[in-house]
Amino acid sequence: MLPEDLSLTLLDQAPCRALQIRQILALLSPNLPSPSTILLHGVEATGKSLTIKAVLEAIDTPSAIVRSQECITTRHLLERTIAVVKEALAAHGHLEEAHGLDGRCENISAFRVELQHLLEGKEKFILVFNGIDRQCEAAPTLLPAIARLGEILPNLTAILITTTSHPHLLHHACIPHIHFPPYTRTETLSILSRTPLLLHASSASSQSLNTTTAANDDDTEWLWTRFIAAVWDSLGQTAARSIPDFRDVCARLWPPFIQPIVDGHYGAREFSKLLVKNRSLFQSEDALIDTIVPTTPSSTISKPKKQFSYTLPYYPTHLLISAYLASHNPPKHDITLFSKTSLSKRRKRGGGTALTSNRASKHRKVSRRLLGPHPFPLERLCAIFQAILPHTYTGGGADMMCQVATLVGLRLIVKAGMGGDVLEGGGKWRVNVGWGFVRGVARGVNFDVESYLTE
Repeated sequence: MLPEDLSLTLLDQAPCRALQIRQILALLSPNLPSPSTILLHGVEATGKSLTIKAVLEAIDTPSAIVRSQECITTRHLLERTIAVVKEALAAHGHLEEAHGLDGRCENISAFRVELQHLLEGKEKFILVFNGIDRQCEAAPTLLPAIARLGEILPNLTAILITTTSHPHLLHHACIPHIHFPPYTRTETLSILSRTPLLLHASSASSQSLNTTTAANDDDTEWLWTRFIAAVWDSLGQTAARSIPDFRDVCARLWPPFIQPIVDGHYGAREFSKLLVKNRSLFQSEDALIDTIVPTTPSSTISKPKKQFSYTLPYYPTHLLISAYLASHNPPKHDITLFSKTSLSKRRKRGGGTALTSNRASKHRKVSRRLLGPHPFPLERLCAIFQAILPHTYTGGGADMMCQVATLVGLRLIVKAGMGGDVLEGGGKWRVNVGWGFVRGVARGVNFDVESYLTE
């Protein structure tokens, strides 16, 4: 085992991982044989890479770390592994007889041969595959093959770092597993309290936690400890569980939180008043959203966005209104609604003929406006168009058909049925827009479309 002072150094480099450090040290002891494969698993940002790196530096055993997520194909990973093994052996002065190797690995068999030549006659060597389960194009047999390298190379110990650990991951039994659980609330606050942000005006513009700590400032440490506890209780335990995410959220909320102290309104020990003053920071989730646009509050009241308006030429607008009326009015009411000699019988609001009756209707009818559009012939559309125009239409029939073709091209009017020419007289059509659209375009030409609709 390591001396006590060196163990304290490891705990300082990898805080809150004392159990995992002892387990790794027991498996990688320089004076004892080590297992051929060790699996370190845990979710993201739980200190797996940090802990194993600190332990390898402490025991001073020849080792190499491969970042598997940076390799694309299996060949890329194998050749990269050979390169880092050569660098590690050269750093320890054990690469004199390996200069003739080219390092090319087509498959796992060639990789085994290359490693066997490199490690022949050497003592224990530790090879770490960091993020091996996140390689882009890994072969399905890559992990089981790496897990069995120690059976062929007795002086090799392979350490696999993954985020998950299911039973059929390595196709091999009796492999030591070391679990890195997520940090608890106490552990997270203990880690972040080691690096408090500065309580100065210059720190208000900083968005990083890599600033110089104020170890001698008791007020800063006192305020920072309570601040990160409040952030964890409001946002951290639900949306920022990992250490990097939680550190980033604290770095974003710290400048506006201490702004009243910078302005001289409150003191550093008045945490309760600061919490009440900045309670909106802990109630909003804006700090969890990454954006490149500055979110400075505007001094003026934002005006509501102007609703998008649809504009059509004069005659196509009336043709579209005519199509809507033809689709939602029964043909039997056309004479009553559009005849210029029966205006007195037409209702001003709601349309239709109001037949007086002393008896109330037994059944309430559903408004045709709420139902789907009904098909209509082209002749009826032209007749309604002539009736609702405030003046006589001077254009010919060909010009009117061109206007209809324009509406068909815009998919405002569609053909009811399959096949046929667009302007075929015998076909039927239906309107393809809703009530809100028609009412908007009708207001643009000062036409009261509600007066021409039946209930």
